[in-house]
Amino acid sequence: MRIIDLRSDTVTVPDAAMRRCLAAAEVGDDVFGEDPTVLRLEALAAELTGKPKALFVTSGTQGNLVALLTHCARGEAALVGRDSHIHYYEGGGLAVLGGIMPYALDDSTGIPSPEAVEAQFLPANVHYAPRRLLCLENTHNRCGGLAVPPERFLAVTAAARNGGLSLHLDGARLFNACTRWAVAPTAYTAAVDSVQICLSKGLGAPAGSLLCGAAEFVNTARHWRKRLGGGLRQAGILAAAGLDALTRNRERLGQDHENAARLAQQLTAAGLRVEETPWRTNMVFFAPPADSVTAPTLVERCEAAGVRLLAMGPARLRAVLHLDVHAADVERAATVIAAALG
Repeated sequence: MRIIDLRSDTVTVPDAAMRRCLAAAEVGDDVFGEDPTVLRLEALAAELTGKPKALFVTSGTQGNLVALLTHCARGEAALVGRDSHIHYYEGGGLAVLGGIMPYALDDSTGIPSPEAVEAQFLPANVHYAPRRLLCLENTHNRCGGLAVPPERFLAVTAAARNGGLSLHLDGARLFNACTRWAVAPTAYTAAVDSVQICLSKGLGAPAGSLLCGAAEFVNTARHWRKRLGGGLRQAGILAAAGLDALTRNRERLGQDHENAARLAQQLTAAGLRVEETPWRTNMVFFAPPADSVTAPTLVERCEAAGVRLLAMGPARLRAVLHLDVHAADVERAATVIAAALG
């Protein structure tokens, strides 16, 4: 029985073409700055995001943490979304390793409001941790995988600039947002000081992210990567997969969005409570009918039938569409989920 894995878009397996890139990668010692494939990948990421320089890091979490450590000193504060990945899913690294105080803002619409940001502009006072940074996430995972529209994004970044804040974008799935709104990455990245993009979320690479920003920022970030033990040697093997992912798999993200819309329609027709959003990308969040099975029970039943889902709580589930899930898989998954309710 073929397993349809909808837990995340990180579960993809490199295809034959990507494996050939891995095998043929030209490599060197990246800690010495001598891996030609890493250098090509960093140059491409910088070009796509409109930033002068980029740094290859092991993961999105490491990229975000390195960014925070570069932007903020110990005892300073970062404004983060209450449900953002940085605040919710990264182990408190900014506080544990950076001594950075997070102030959590309401991001239930995918992004804090300009007013919420402005409310954090406090006068200099020894009682307050100085606000230095605003972190945004796009697309936003916990809020439904939604893509914040460029105009709303720019309204918030403008408010932050007016208050003297630096800006970091957790753009792990930035290209999904760009696909949703048919814009170039620079529609978002031009408004921020740094951006992290992930190669293993939706793009199909087995590992790796890139942190992009000004040359001085990236040079300092490289020191933080070293301090965190993130220096890799012949990293070109992984970078080759990242180059392939960025050049071959960005253009097909729309297929995942179409499959997500199709799955949402079929789950709604089957009586499940699907979270609606006008900004959906490749994720579908849903709940069993009221007085039905719990989310963990539904996960167990679907697993037995060959469909993997992720329970986000007792009554919330997530299905993520990706390049290893095809239209026929969507039909089967919807059928299995509906049958598991009984």
